[in-house]
Amino acid sequence: MPESQRGPWLTFCAVCFGLLALSNFLKPLHLGGQTFIFFGTPLWGIANTIIGPLFGIFLAVYTYGIWTMRRFALGMGHAYAVYVVINMAIFHMNDPDRSTGHVLGSVVSAAIAIGVAVGAAIVLTRRKAELR
Repeated sequence: MPESQRGPWLTFCAVCFGLLALSNFLKPLHLGGQTFIFFGTPLWGIANTIIGPLFGIFLAVYTYGIWTMRRFALGMGHAYAVYVVINMAIFHMNDPDRSTGHVLGSVVSAAIAIGVAVGAAIVLTRRKAELR
């Protein structure tokens, strides 16, 4: 399906989710000290090695679904949006660093993550009839 039928917003979301999938595949390598956050908890060791790439697979399939406007992307989008909201809420409730700069950065990053995840699910829902 051409990009014009997918539209600029879903194209943007697919690219973002594709990059996030790549990032999750790389989590076991701890590049830049990054680790996977699962329901608000940073993972280390074998858990990080398993869960990070599993979410990478999920996001890669979701990216494909958005890119090709497949019906399965709708359910994945809703599930991922719920996960992101819950994950961000728990993480920020448990975050011990409450400095003003850190809080502002956390609010901005949470708003972007939730906005893209929920926004993609909303647009997919509105365009449900166009999904194959």
